[in-house]
Amino acid sequence: MDNVIGLEIIEVVEQAAIASARLMGKGEKDEADRVAVEAMRERMNKIHMRGRIVIGEGERDDAPMLYIGEQVGICTREDAKDVCNLDELIEIDIAVDPCEGTNLVAYGQNGSMAVLAISEKGGLFAAPDFYMNKLAAPAAAKNHVDIRKTPTENLKIISDCLGRSIEDLVVVVMDRPRHKDLINEIRQAGSRVRLISDGDVSAAISCAFSGSNIHALMGIGAAPEGVISAAAMRCLGGHFQGQLIYDPAVVKTGLIGESKEKNIARLKEMGITDPDKIYNAEELASGETVLFAACGITPGTLMDGVRFFGGGARTESLVISSQSKTARFVDTIHMFDQPKSLQLN
Repeated sequence: MDNVIGLEIIEVVEQAAIASARLMGKGEKDEADRVAVEAMRERMNKIHMRGRIVIGEGERDDAPMLYIGEQVGICTREDAKDVCNLDELIEIDIAVDPCEGTNLVAYGQNGSMAVLAISEKGGLFAAPDFYMNKLAAPAAAKNHVDIRKTPTENLKIISDCLGRSIEDLVVVVMDRPRHKDLINEIRQAGSRVRLISDGDVSAAISCAFSGSNIHALMGIGAAPEGVISAAAMRCLGGHFQGQLIYDPAVVKTGLIGESKEKNIARLKEMGITDPDKIYNAEELASGETVLFAACGITPGTLMDGVRFFGGGARTESLVISSQSKTARFVDTIHMFDQPKSLQLN
């Protein structure tokens, strides 16, 4: 899978990022998301693969494109046997977020990306559109920190594992009312807090890269993005844990179903019998082969955003593979308008 579609999924996230970046700073978050979805879907349907969206833009009735369950790729066509070989007919699962951080794009803020994760069928946890309590940390702290411990305890563990003082640690937290106590505890422990308004996938995977100056992600964010983060952290060997949040009283902001009881019932319908289960990266992205790809829309910690110039654009992307055990940063020049050939008189 790595060899067949590794390069092409980079182009998928690049096209989504370029489309969305054209609306950077225009205050139109829904439009920035819409054009990213269209561009991602169009490029994805040119790949010789048989893909199924397991995390996308919503249920079929709520999203016209890249909805959960949608079949994508050339090999999903009726004449697939005539245009695809047997290897390409193997079904793969895809989790997408064509514009992770729509508000960031709309208001010209840093940290928005086009992201996706791919694995063989059944290799990605089909997370409900709920929230998730998350803990991400560097590889050195993997299986040492635990989401059931207090933030203070986990910061001490990360400090010991990295061989640096707690005061030198930086923790990313979503700027939400629900995190008031969490933020206070991190600060009282001596660590520094970087508050973000949106887009915690970038923050999670940054923990696995030395030199990013991000040492942990803590707090509650969207569950689907948690699976995408877990896919990247699984490939990178970083620590990631997630626990679904189904109680609206815990979230405090945002929509999360009608009630705690109805949310639990919905989870049971999805086959999730233990709503309080704590998942690690290997459970959220359990496939034998996992691929992750991202392209910066606006400037971020790991990648720069899309930069337009006369006749083209420049993008920075990241593709991570569990198969080849690589994390590749890709710097691409996109030439939209080729210069006219010189005319000889």
